[in-house]
Amino acid sequence: MSARAAHRCATIRRVPIDGLTAYAHVADVRRSVEFYGHLGLEIQSSYESEGKLVWALVARPGDTPDEAGARLMLALASGPVDAGSQAVLFYCWTPDVEGLHGELAAAGVEVGDITRPFYMPAGEFRAEDPDGYVLLVGQLDDAG
Repeated sequence: MSARAAHRCATIRRVPIDGLTAYAHVADVRRSVEFYGHLGLEIQSSYESEGKLVWALVARPGDTPDEAGARLMLALASGPVDAGSQAVLFYCWTPDVEGLHGELAAAGVEVGDITRPFYMPAGEFRAEDPDGYVLLVGQLDDAG
């Protein structure tokens, strides 16, 4: 960071945000809602236009906008979806990486092998949602 940028950041009033939710444009919102249902996310809010689901907020049941947790907004894309050009991936955590890996595979979701990189020694794996967005799913060990 340049000295000028550092100075500008230091002089900005520090008002924190309360949360951050990823927002993905998808080819078929209902199909994406069904996919993320495999990860335990359910529709918390949605909007239909002309009988078609065009926007949804999916979250872990019980989450509210005031709570931290797993949330994702999905919106119908106005054009073709090219997940690769988005340069984004979704990192998710689970208390049982092997169990979730098995459940997703049994549901027909293509999942990568469980690896144990230095930053996630309890294990992680890769999957892609129906639009090609990459999900890395890891399990925090006791050290967190």
